[in-house]
Amino acid sequence: MMQVGMIGVANFGAHRRHLLRQTGLFRIAAVCDRKPEWLAQAAQEESAQPYPDFAAMLKHPGLEGVVISTGADSHAALSIAAMRAGLHVFVEKPLCPSVAEVNELRRVQRETGKVVGLGHNHCASDNLLQLAHDYIAAGKLGVVAAYEENSSHSGGLEIKPGDWRGLADKNPGGMLFQCGVHALHGLNWLFGPVTAVQAMMRYDANPVTQTADVANVLLRHASGLVGTLNCYHVTAYCHELRIFGTKGNLYLNTFERKAWFQERLRGPQEPRVPVELPASDPQHEFKNLLEWHEAIRTGKPNYPALEDGARAVLPVFAAELAAKEGREVHLPEGA
Repeated sequence: MMQVGMIGVANFGAHRRHLLRQTGLFRIAAVCDRKPEWLAQAAQEESAQPYPDFAAMLKHPGLEGVVISTGADSHAALSIAAMRAGLHVFVEKPLCPSVAEVNELRRVQRETGKVVGLGHNHCASDNLLQLAHDYIAAGKLGVVAAYEENSSHSGGLEIKPGDWRGLADKNPGGMLFQCGVHALHGLNWLFGPVTAVQAMMRYDANPVTQTADVANVLLRHASGLVGTLNCYHVTAYCHELRIFGTKGNLYLNTFERKAWFQERLRGPQEPRVPVELPASDPQHEFKNLLEWHEAIRTGKPNYPALEDGARAVLPVFAAELAAKEGREVHLPEGA
């Protein structure tokens, strides 16, 4: 059992606490939150020591790591403080809202040697992404020519004035940062790192926020593959990935967990045929926690790690720059 402290214990933090318990590998010994009622409830549920102050919690005896389930605007500062206190870090996604913070996180991890785990999807155990991977590897799609992904919902319309999600410097790209990073994480796993970005954005559909309401992004990968990622923060749910190949297309509804294959035929309009998904991994939802634990105990590299979180957010920052300056933005090699 690994003793951990946790900051951000309600809402998604409560779900993360549930996942930590499911692994059977962690004991939440200390908890921290800005709301006293949430803090008291979590302390009772976990039989943990409550701390209203994060710096004080970092000194709790016997801690090996810290789980950070706060908003993305505080991820970097909290992660850096924990690593400098000698603790490993598991942090939710998105990693952080700026290139400067990405670079500082990388620097501090190199200095301290601490293991950083990310709350991103464990792609290899995601049966929908595994289906896509298997179709591509088996050549069922032929040459993958392009893809289109959409990750949208209307959450932007619920943002209240002053919320960090509506602030341009805290939530770059709006929905592109909120949910597009999930898509980018999966696209990186399927197709390799993004090397160039073009984008157009719209900011006027929701007057309450400073952030982009619409982001249309064109991505180029190191392999030469190109695709689009479209994220809207003011529309009904749409979470779909469409992969186009010379032998056929694969359509994935990533919200309803359904798939269809469309074989390319010569002449007639081709039908879309439902595809049965591989069996789901019962550990999938907490596989990222399992790998974090194993990396700390054995030294084996974990996934998703800090660099996976960085590769998901850096194209977001590039897209905002591309939209503002009306040009293609190239990412550093290996970013």
